[in-house]
Amino acid sequence: MPLILETIVTTAAADGAVHLVPFGLIREGEDYWVAPFRPSPTIANLEAQPYFAAVAPADIRVIAGCVTGRRGWPTVPCRSIPVPRLAEAYGHMELQVVEVRDDPVRPRFRGRVVHEEAHQPFLGHNRAVNAVLEAAILSTRLHMLNPETVLAELHHHRIAVEKTAGPAEREAWNWIAARVAAALPQAAAATLAVDDA
Repeated sequence: MPLILETIVTTAAADGAVHLVPFGLIREGEDYWVAPFRPSPTIANLEAQPYFAAVAPADIRVIAGCVTGRRGWPTVPCRSIPVPRLAEAYGHMELQVVEVRDDPVRPRFRGRVVHEEAHQPFLGHNRAVNAVLEAAILSTRLHMLNPETVLAELHHHRIAVEKTAGPAEREAWNWIAARVAAALPQAAAATLAVDDA
């Protein structure tokens, strides 16, 4: 299985409009593939401007926000490519598309790193961050997975949020819990939210 990095990817349309989205980048050698499903603004943007930035977000609310319709996160210019990046990040990569593999369902774009940079120290893992990340991914697959399986996994991840989350992780978790509860109006979905600390 390939190494997949969970990141926030930014692309830009021909008119400069920025699209920011969570993406698992698939590593191959020194390059990274991004493989969005059609239809996707990311595909149109990469075809218009073959560059993207990928960051390790310093705030898990960015990932949770993007999957729940909150996309207005601050960006800053990149150094080497005409696409901005998420501002608050542990580090980022700037990539140029060097290969495209077209597909009617899921085209793939191979990105080659032209610049990378660290921005702030990474001081350790928080289990709640990982739980929110897993919940965010599950929330995008509600149409593909059995509802009982999704709820069971989310209830398991909720334990880590209750035990280890700070205010940002709790807010992010509750955004996702609300999305799931709206999509799966079952009694179990209503019990996913956590109390604010």
